[in-house]
Amino acid sequence: MTPLRLPFFVYGTLRPGGSNHHLVRPALTGPPRPARLPGAVLYAGPGYPFALDDPHGTVTGDFLTPDPAAYGDLLAALDHLEEYVPGDPANLYDRVPRTVTLTADARPARAWTYLAAPATASRLRRHGERIGGDEWRP
Repeated sequence: MTPLRLPFFVYGTLRPGGSNHHLVRPALTGPPRPARLPGAVLYAGPGYPFALDDPHGTVTGDFLTPDPAAYGDLLAALDHLEEYVPGDPANLYDRVPRTVTLTADARPARAWTYLAAPATASRLRRHGERIGGDEWRP
């Protein structure tokens, strides 16, 4: 089954200035746009953040619109970076569709984002360090 061809919402190392932004920059049709993901909070990882579902939080990040010609390669590269394999219970992250709010005009938009997979989220809630505020900075 072919996944939906959604834009991406990123909140960590894939953002402009982040250590992995070079992986997405060539595949985009325009500049990243500031956006917010309601219903999520951030936890610290080893050099990168994890977003977890939480109805009381919001995560700040960027909305990325990929070039249709580069979409398949970009999706594969991001899944590889996030070590995401569809249906694998050992995933650290799950790629999920979410509605984000574009900051410039408060318009909602659907996007893929990588949230902590259930086992990762459970471990972080028990033993992790929640990041104060709604934005991760390296």
